[in-house]
Amino acid sequence: MKQKKTESIRYKYELLLDEKTIKQRIKVLARQIDHDYKGTVPIFLSILHGAFIFTADLFRSLSIDCEVEFLRVSSYGNETKTTGKIKLITPIPRIITDRNILIVEDIIDSGNTVKFLKKELKKYNPRSLKIISLLYKNENAPKDVKVDYIGFEIPNHFVVGYGLDFMQQKRNLKNIYRLVEEQ
Repeated sequence: MKQKKTESIRYKYELLLDEKTIKQRIKVLARQIDHDYKGTVPIFLSILHGAFIFTADLFRSLSIDCEVEFLRVSSYGNETKTTGKIKLITPIPRIITDRNILIVEDIIDSGNTVKFLKKELKKYNPRSLKIISLLYKNENAPKDVKVDYIGFEIPNHFVVGYGLDFMQQKRNLKNIYRLVEEQ
């Protein structure tokens, strides 16, 4: 992968997860969700922008009837670490009352975003509320954040590709890479 110069800092990209491995794991997650939600029509709330590719691939792998909505939340800005301040940019759809809701995240790092979303979504009285995350940083995530479906547990690295970005770039990469600052 080519190196990139950003604001006089040079980065390189080290492969963490290849496309084939990602797709295989998504099929396993889809089978679990199909089993758990058989006979229901859950709503998947995909968190933009990072989870849109994961959501699309997961959605295509499911055999159950289901719906999808998108929420835009911000906590990173142009940084490689969360700011800790969560902002809901799009409104929560009101159709979630008495429905099975699955929040689809690209990555759970500090857990702040899902904590915030769960608190906000519970105001609408969903029947159930579960979390799906492609990536989970076990070292960082607080123990009081229950993630029901995890694609991969990863070390505490900043990652890009497969929907995950650095300053709104690199989302289009088919693999997931670790962003490493060059010395």
